[in-house]
Amino acid sequence: MAREGLRYQVFSRRALLLAGAQGLVLTALGGRLYYLSVVQGEKYKLRAEKNRVALRLIAPERGEIFDRNRRKLATNRPDFRVFMIPEQADEIASTLEKIGRVVKLDERRIARLERQIKRQRKFVPITVAQGLDWRTFARVNVAVPDLPGVVTDAGLSRFYPSGNEIAHLIGYLASPGEEEVTANPLYQLPGFKVGRQGLERRYESRLRGSAGTRRVEVNAVGREIRELPPRQEAQAGNDLQLTLDIDLQKFVMEQLGEEAAGAVVMNAKTGEILSLASTPSFDPNEFTRGISTENWQALLKDPRKPLINKAVSGLYPPGSTVKPIIALAALEQGVVKEDTEHYCNGRHRFGNRTFRCWKRGGHGKLDLKGAISNSCDVYFYKIAEELNIEAIADMLRRFGLGQRFDLGIDGEKEGLVPDPAWKRAVRNEPWHGGETLNVSIGQGALLATPLQLAVMTARLASGYKLEPSLVSKDLETDAPDTSFAAMDANPLHMRIARRGMEMVMEVGGTAHDYRRSKSAPTQAGKTGTAQVRRISESEHQEGVRDNDELPWAMRDHALFIGYSPVDDPQVAIGMLVQHGGGGSSVAAPIARAVMDKALALMKQKSPEEPNLPEEGEA
Repeated sequence: MAREGLRYQVFSRRALLLAGAQGLVLTALGGRLYYLSVVQGEKYKLRAEKNRVALRLIAPERGEIFDRNRRKLATNRPDFRVFMIPEQADEIASTLEKIGRVVKLDERRIARLERQIKRQRKFVPITVAQGLDWRTFARVNVAVPDLPGVVTDAGLSRFYPSGNEIAHLIGYLASPGEEEVTANPLYQLPGFKVGRQGLERRYESRLRGSAGTRRVEVNAVGREIRELPPRQEAQAGNDLQLTLDIDLQKFVMEQLGEEAAGAVVMNAKTGEILSLASTPSFDPNEFTRGISTENWQALLKDPRKPLINKAVSGLYPPGSTVKPIIALAALEQGVVKEDTEHYCNGRHRFGNRTFRCWKRGGHGKLDLKGAISNSCDVYFYKIAEELNIEAIADMLRRFGLGQRFDLGIDGEKEGLVPDPAWKRAVRNEPWHGGETLNVSIGQGALLATPLQLAVMTARLASGYKLEPSLVSKDLETDAPDTSFAAMDANPLHMRIARRGMEMVMEVGGTAHDYRRSKSAPTQAGKTGTAQVRRISESEHQEGVRDNDELPWAMRDHALFIGYSPVDDPQVAIGMLVQHGGGGSSVAAPIARAVMDKALALMKQKSPEEPNLPEEGEA
C-alpha cells in the first residue's frame, strides 16, 4: 500500500507539473494572441490591407503649347495602348506571341521588344503597341485576363498638329531612361513619356503636372479587381504660350521648301520671335510613337541634316550681311565719313596677297552708302586696313554676334567673333592684318547663326538693344518686355547704315531685281554670299565657276537680312540658305515675301482684335 501511495503521489506531481506547463504555454499563447490582435492589431490590419489594396499613381495630363494666337502646337489626344510589365509575365516570348496574334506584331517588332526587356529592369513597363483602334483594343482586353503582366490603357498621347513645321522648336516626347525611372515613381507608369528636345525638354517640369493617386483592390497575382475610395485626381500641367505665329511659320517653311536653310523673323519693336524655321525638318509625332530604325537612319544620313536646327545651331560665315555693322565701326573710329569715297577696280593689294571684289571689273568710285548698297568688297578692304580688329569685334558683339540668347530650345550656338585674344588662346598664333580684311566682308573665322543675324538687324532697325523672346512672359496678356536700352552706337551713324540698306532694295542695289508694287511696304536689306571654298588664282584668271556648275557642298551660302517698313520698322529677318548660291538671287526673294507676309499677318491680327478659337476648336 505504501508503495502504491508513493506511486500515486509521483503521478500527481507529474500531472501537476504537466498541467502547469500547459497552462504556461496557453497563457503565453493567449498573451501573444492578445498582443497581436489587440495591441498590434491595427498594424497587422494595415499589412493585410496592403496585400489586398494597392496604391496606383494617376498620370497627369500634360500642358499644351500654343502660338501667339492660341493655336495648338502641342496637344494631347486619346490613345489605346498595350503594355507589358516583364516581372509579372509568366513567359515573355509566349506572351508576346499571344498579343501579336491580336495586334499583329511582326517578328522584327517582337525581337526589338525582347531586346528592350533584356536591357532594362524588369519592373519597368514596355510599350507593346499603341495607337490601336477601338475594335483591336477591345479584343486585347478580352485576352488580358489570361495574360499575366499585360496591361491595357486608354490614355493620352502627345500630338503635334503642325508636325515638321515646329519640330525643331517644340521637340518631342520619348520614354524616360532607366535612371530617371528609378528616381521618379511617376516615370514607372506604363507609357509615361518626357520631353526630349526643344521646349518640351526645357519646360518639362512646368508641362508635366502632378500625379494623382487611387486605391485598388487586387488579387493574389496583383491584378486589379475594383477601385476603392478615396481617389485623388492628378493635376494637369501648365500650358505654354509662344510668341510664334504658326501661320507665318508655315509660310516660311513653304518658301524655304527642301533647301537646307534657317530663317528667323522678329518683331522689330519687342524682340518677339514670330517665326523660327529650319529646313528640312522631321515629324515629331514619329518620335512620340517610336521612330523606325529605317527612318532614323535616313534622317542621320541626309546631307542636309534635318535633325539640326539651322536657325540657332547652324554656324556660317555671315558674308556681306555684316557690312552695315563694319561701316558703323569705321564711322565710330573716324576712319570714314558718310561721303568718304574709295575707288574699286575689282582688286585690292595687301602685302603680297591680292584681295578681290565679287564684281570682277570693280564698282568704280563709291561713297559709304554706295559701298553698302553695291556690297563692294574693295571699299571695305580699304577701311579695314585703317581699323583694328578689336574695334570691329566690339561693334559686332554690341549688335548680337558671338552671343547666346537662351530661347529655351536645344543646341543654340554663340558663334564666333574672332580677335587676337581668341587666336592666341585657340591657335597660339598672332593676328595678321589680312584676317581683319576677311572679317570686314564677313568671311574668315567669323561665324554667326540666322538668329544672331536677325537680332543684329532688329537692333540696327530699332536703335534699341532688343533681346529675342520665344516664350510669352505673360500668359494672360501676352505682354512682352519692351524696356530695352538704347544701342551704344551713334544714332546718326546708324541712320547712314540704314540708308545704305534701303539703297540695296532700290535700282542699282544688289537686291533691286525683285521689284514690288508701289503700294507694298518699303523694305531695307542686305544681301550676302558666303564663300565656302578657296578659289585659286588660275580660276580667277580663267573665270570663277558658277555655283550651278559645282557640287552642292561646294556652292556658296546665300544670306539676307532685312527689315520693313523703312519709316517704322516692325519686322526684321535673318536668313541663310546653305549652299544656296547667291544671296541676291536665292535668299533675297524669299526674305522679301516673308517680310510682306509677316506685316500682313500683324495687321490682320492686331492686338485690338480678340483671339477667337478656330472653327471646331473648343
